[in-house]
Amino acid sequence: MPETPPAVVNVVLCDKSPLVLSGLVQLFGDSDEFRVVATAADGERFMEAVGKFDFDIGVIGWKMPYMDGREVLRQLAECSGAPRIVIYTGDGAAGVSRQAMIEGAAGFCAKDEAPERLVETVHAVAAGRMVFPFMDVRAAFADPLESLTDRESELLKALSDGLTNAQVAERMGISLNTVKFHLKNLYDKLDVRNRAQAVARYLHGPT
Repeated sequence: MPETPPAVVNVVLCDKSPLVLSGLVQLFGDSDEFRVVATAADGERFMEAVGKFDFDIGVIGWKMPYMDGREVLRQLAECSGAPRIVIYTGDGAAGVSRQAMIEGAAGFCAKDEAPERLVETVHAVAAGRMVFPFMDVRAAFADPLESLTDRESELLKALSDGLTNAQVAERMGISLNTVKFHLKNLYDKLDVRNRAQAVARYLHGPT
């Protein structure tokens, strides 16, 4: 059953853009239903706020300097009584919302939606509900290695063999720019940042 939300929802707002952060402060600060406890410009500053303040909801970005949204969620998973998190991001791709759910976020709202949608999301999360765009839940927990194309699987095998981009291009008979294009898609699908992490995911299988 949904919870009874607090009369005033205490929030901490975090975004790398000063302009976006200012807009969020105005959005929530103008309402008697919310109290903006603190703001932060990156994940590290947000985690400092978690240690200093008692609040209900954190509205944070996904791609942030020093500590991104994923790492914030992972650290909060180790904290008892941690605030619930709503991811507010310009990257509304289904893969991002799935990853946010897997890592423990309670809600997700894309920046291209109306500001009222974010307010509704925070309200719902404060009431104990989870709010995410429609997604195939089975895909959220699927092994990403199974989603790779034959070309991407071949590329990953080449990386595990220790080949450079130039050597990969020669082996696969494609240009260096094409290798870089496939690498970006590969990293996105595996939710990794570099070739070392991609190879580790390949060698160790699903986590």
